[in-house]
Amino acid sequence: MAAKSYRASESQPGIPSGVTFSRRTSSGRYVNLSRDSLDSEISGIEFSHYTVQIPPTPDNQPMDPSMSQRVEEQYVSSSLFTGGYNSVTRAHLMDKVIESETTHPQMAGAKGSLCAVPGCDGKVMSDERGEDILPCECDFKICRDCYIDAVKTGDGICPGCKEPYKNMDLAANDVEPGRPLPLPSNIGMSKMERRLSLMKSANRSALIRSQSGLKRSQTGVDFDHNRWLFETKGTYGYGNAIWPNDGGFANDKNDEAGEPPELLNKPWRPLTRKLKIPAAVLSPYRLLILVRMAVLGLFLAWRISHPNEDARWLWLMSVICEIWFAFSWLLDQLPKLCPINRATDLNVLKEKFETPSPANPAGKSDLPGIDIFVSTADPEKEPPLVTANTILSILAADYPVDKLSCYVSDDGGALLTFEAMAEAASFANLWVPFCRKHEIEPRNPESYFSLKKDPYKNKVRPDFVKDRRRVKREYDEFKVRINGLPDSIRRRSDAYNAREEIKAMKLQRETAGNEPMEPVKVRKATWMADGTHWPGTWVVSAPEHSRGDHAGIIQVMLKPPSDEPLHGTTVDNSPLDFTEVDIRLPMLVYLSREKRPGYDHNKKAGAMNALVRASAIMSNGPFILNLDCDHYIYNSEAVREGMCFMMDRGGDRICYVQFPQRFEGIDPSDRYANHNTVFFDVNMRALDGLQGPVYVGTGCLFRRTALYGFDPPRSKDYHSGCCSCCFPRPKEGVSISSAPDEHRGLRMGDSDDEQMNPSLYSKRFGNSSFLVDSIPVAEFQGRPLADHPAVKNGRPPGALTIPRELLDASTVAEAISVISCWYEDKTEWGNRVGWIYGSVTEDVVTGYRMHNRGWRSIYCVTKRDAFRGTAPINLTDRLHQVLRWATGSVEIFFSRNNALLASPKMKLLQRIAYLNVGIYPFTSVFLIVYCFLPALSLFSGQFIVQTLNVTFLTYLLVITLTLCMLAVLEIKWSGIALEEWWRNEQFWLIGGTSAHLAAVLQGLLKVIAGIEISFTLTSKSAGDDNDDDYADLYIIKWSSLMIPPITIMMTNLIAIAVGFSRTIYSAIPQWSRLIGGVFFSFWVLAHLYPFAKGLMGRRGRTPTIVFVWSGLIAITISLLWVAINPPAGNNQIGGSFQFP
Repeated sequence: MAAKSYRASESQPGIPSGVTFSRRTSSGRYVNLSRDSLDSEISGIEFSHYTVQIPPTPDNQPMDPSMSQRVEEQYVSSSLFTGGYNSVTRAHLMDKVIESETTHPQMAGAKGSLCAVPGCDGKVMSDERGEDILPCECDFKICRDCYIDAVKTGDGICPGCKEPYKNMDLAANDVEPGRPLPLPSNIGMSKMERRLSLMKSANRSALIRSQSGLKRSQTGVDFDHNRWLFETKGTYGYGNAIWPNDGGFANDKNDEAGEPPELLNKPWRPLTRKLKIPAAVLSPYRLLILVRMAVLGLFLAWRISHPNEDARWLWLMSVICEIWFAFSWLLDQLPKLCPINRATDLNVLKEKFETPSPANPAGKSDLPGIDIFVSTADPEKEPPLVTANTILSILAADYPVDKLSCYVSDDGGALLTFEAMAEAASFANLWVPFCRKHEIEPRNPESYFSLKKDPYKNKVRPDFVKDRRRVKREYDEFKVRINGLPDSIRRRSDAYNAREEIKAMKLQRETAGNEPMEPVKVRKATWMADGTHWPGTWVVSAPEHSRGDHAGIIQVMLKPPSDEPLHGTTVDNSPLDFTEVDIRLPMLVYLSREKRPGYDHNKKAGAMNALVRASAIMSNGPFILNLDCDHYIYNSEAVREGMCFMMDRGGDRICYVQFPQRFEGIDPSDRYANHNTVFFDVNMRALDGLQGPVYVGTGCLFRRTALYGFDPPRSKDYHSGCCSCCFPRPKEGVSISSAPDEHRGLRMGDSDDEQMNPSLYSKRFGNSSFLVDSIPVAEFQGRPLADHPAVKNGRPPGALTIPRELLDASTVAEAISVISCWYEDKTEWGNRVGWIYGSVTEDVVTGYRMHNRGWRSIYCVTKRDAFRGTAPINLTDRLHQVLRWATGSVEIFFSRNNALLASPKMKLLQRIAYLNVGIYPFTSVFLIVYCFLPALSLFSGQFIVQTLNVTFLTYLLVITLTLCMLAVLEIKWSGIALEEWWRNEQFWLIGGTSAHLAAVLQGLLKVIAGIEISFTLTSKSAGDDNDDDYADLYIIKWSSLMIPPITIMMTNLIAIAVGFSRTIYSAIPQWSRLIGGVFFSFWVLAHLYPFAKGLMGRRGRTPTIVFVWSGLIAITISLLWVAINPPAGNNQIGGSFQFP
C-alpha cells in the first residue's frame, strides 16, 4: 500500500509545527520531499519561491498545464489527513474507504486500474471522469509514485516500452527532493491574492487564466506574451492575472473599463420585495395593544389601591405576580408592532447570475460559493442514517455544483460516522443524478420514499417508473449497509485484533524460549476498511483514541468537481440513463477536530468554529449554511431563495438569513407544542420588521465576514442611535476611499485605520496566513452584483465565473493545523470571531453580537418548507430541551450579552426583544406562585380581592377579551391555527412551572457558585415500537422536572374538593370566593392537561378519558352520598339551601 505522510519538525510547545513532505514508494522506502529545518540565522531571512512558465512554442507543447494539478488533487482527495498539536501531520492514501466498491471518479478510494509495475498495487492516475491518464504512447498503466520514480531515478524511461517519455509535465511540476512544500508566503502575492486578482479582472479583455491552455484576447488574435509581460508589469507563474488600476471597480468614476452603458441603462429588477401586512389587520392589532396596555395599567392601579383586608398576604402575592406578568407581556408584545412578510424572485436571480451577458458570454454561474456545515457528535443518539439522508439532500440541492461544498463535523471522531458518510457519498452517485433528471422533491430519500401522495404525479419521462423502482431498491440496500456498519466494524476489528494477538504470541514464543510466558495484552484497536488503525475514537477507548483525546482528521470524500458540466455516458456502470444529466457532485469533506485532555473544546460552538477555519482554507465560500444532522433540505431551491436577499441591493449589510424550523414526526395533536409555530410564524416575522430575527441554531445562511466579527459596510453612515427606528438622524458622509478596494468592506470597531491592513488580523484570527489571506477574498465574493449605479459596494458581473483552484497537499495540511486544539489560544475565536463561547445557547449570543455591531438579518419563509427536521415528542426529552434553552437565556441575562448593555447600533425594539430572551425564564418564579394561589384561596376560604364586584369582573373581562382578540389578529396575519396558539399557551405554563424554574436555579448556581452546567444531546432515534410512528410519545421517563407540575395539579384538585366541602357545610357559605378560586384552579388545570395526559401512558391501552370521567364520577357520587346521608345531627347543607 502506498502512503504519503507529512512529518512535523520539532517545535516549541504552543507553536504550530512546521510541515514537511515525504512519501512512501511501492518498494517500501521513504523519499524525502522537503529540506531540513534551516539554521537559526538563516531561518529569519525571507525567501521568495516562484515558478517560471515558458509560453507554448512549436518545440514546447505540453498536454495540459493543469494535468499535474488534477493528478495531485486526485491523490490528495484519496488521502486521510491527520495531525494536531505536537504531532505528525500525515496523509494516508486510502485504497478503499468502505467495504463496498466505489465507482464515482470524485470519491475517495474510487475503483480504478492498478499499476502495471511489478510489486506495486497503486492505482493509475485518472481524470475527472475516472478515465486513466497514461503518460506514454504505449498506454502502459502506471501510478503517480512509480511515474515520478521513473522520471527522477530512471532517466525518464517508460517501464513498458523502454522508450523515453516525450512529456514529463507531471513529474516536472512535482516537488523535488530537498525542496520545501510550497506553503503560502507572506511576501509577494499569496495564493488568495492571486485568486482575488483573477476575480477582479474576470471581465477584462486581457484576462489571463492560469488554468487555461488557450491564450487569446477578445480580438481573436494570438496572445502576445511579450507585450503582456512588459506593458502590464505582469510575471509568468501560476494564477497571475492583470490587476486593475487602484480602485478600478465598476463603482469608481475613473474606471475606464467599467460596465458597458447598456448594462447601466437596463431597468434594474429587485430580487426581493416586502409584502406588508394589510392595514385592515395591522391597524386594529396595534390599537388593541395600546388599549390593553392602558387597561392593564388601570387594573394594576385599582388592585394596588383596593387591598383585601381579610387576606393581605394573598392580595400582596397576587399583585406582585400580576405586575410582573404585565411587564413580561409588554416585553413580548412591543417587538410585534411591525410584522412584515417577504418574497423572492428566482427568475430574476437566474437572469442576473446565470444568463449569457457581455460580461459572461458563456452564461456560467456567477453566483458566490456556499459552504454547508452539518454537525454531529454521537452516532448513538444521532443515527448515521439520519445524518446520511441530510448529506444526500445537500448534495442534490439545486445550486451550481462547483459552487457548493459540504462539510460534516464529527465531534465524536467515530469510525461509524466516517464510513456512513462514505456510504452516502457512494449512493449519491445514483441518487443525485436521479433527482436532477426527474426533478424530485424532497431530495431526502427517506422522506421521498415515505411520501403518502402519488409519486408518479406530474412525471412526464417515460422511464421514471423504472428509474424510481431501481433507486428504491438501491436505497433499501443502502439502509441495510448503514444499519449493519456497527456489526461490520466490530467484526472487522475483532479479526484484525485477533491477528495482531496471534502475531504477538508467536513473537513472544520465539523470544522467550522455554521460559514461562505472561498473557499477551494487545490494544483493542478499531480498524478501517483498508486494514489500518482508525486515528479517531476507538470503540474500546485507549490513550489518544478516546472521545476527548484524538488527532484531527480530514478526509475529502468527494473531491471538488470540474467547472464544466459532466454528463453520463452509455459506457458508465450506472444502472440508469444519465446521458442528459450532469453527474457531478459537490465537494464533500469529513472533518473531526483535534481533541486533547486539558483543553476546553467549547462543545458545538468550538466545532462550528473549526469548520469555519477549515472551510476558509479549502473552499472559502463567502456564505455558510449550517444545519443540524437531523435537518435536511426539503426545498431544493431554498439556498437560492436565501441568496436572493444576500445578492439584492443593500444585501451586503445582511449578516444572516434565518429560515423557519419545520418538523416531521410530530403527533397530530402536537401535544407539547413541538412545532413552535407561535415563535416561528409570529415572533420571528415581527422581528423581521425591526433589525431582524434571532439566530436559532440551524437553517441559517451566514455571511462569512459577519462571522469573522467585522462591522457591516457603511456602518458609520447607518450609525444613528438606538432609537433610529422612530427618530432617524441624517446620515453623515464618511469617506474611506483611501482603503484598498478589496478591503473596504472590512472594519472592526470605529477606527478607520484598523480596516485597511489585514496583516493586523493575524493576532485576531490566528497564525495561519492562508486564513488571513482568504478574508478579503470572501468579502469580495460576497458582495452584491454591481449591475446598477444604485448598488453600493458591489462586484463586477462575471467576476465569479472562473474555475475554483484545485486542492493540493499543502492546502489540506494547513486545514489540519487550523483545527488543532491549540490554534485558538491567544486569539479572539469564540470571543468576537465566529460562534461565541460561554453559553449553552451559543446561537442566540452569536446573533446578538452581530446585531450589536449594526448588522441586520432577514427571515425567509418559503412557500414550500425550506428545511425539515425532527423534534423530541417525548415529554421528558421535550422538557430537557426547554431546560437547555432557558438555562442559556439565564446565562445571557447575567453576562455581558445582556440587552441592557447593548450598543447604540441596536434598535430600541430589537433591544427589548433580546431583553425578553434573557428575562423570560424568571417568569417561572411568579408563575408557580400564581398557580398555587387558587389552591391557597380555596384552602383558606379567602380570595385575592375582597369580593367579586363589578369593577373587578369588568377589568377581568376586558383583559381576557383583548387577549383573545389579539390572538385572533395574530392568527390572521401570521397564518397559524387557533389550536396551535392554544397549544403554545398550554406548554408555556407547563414549561414555566418545570424547566424554566430549574433553569433559573442552575443559572444562579453558575453565577454565584461557579458550578458549570452540562447537558446531554437530545436523542434523534425513534421508539422501539415499529408499528406506531409516535411510540416515543407514550414513553414515561421520570425526571425531577415533573415534580412541580404534579404538585400543582394535586394541590389544586384537593383544594377544589376542600373548597366545595367547606362551602356546602358552612353556615354562611361564601359562594363568590368559591367560584373565584374554582375558576382559577380550572384555568391552571386546563393548561396542565397535556402534561397530565402525558403521564397517563400509551393511547389505546387505557383511554385518557376513562381516568378523567372516573374521577368526576367519583367526586359526584361522593357529594350525592353526603347530601343524601349527611352527618348525624345536621340535615342541612349549604346554609339556607334545603335538600328535598
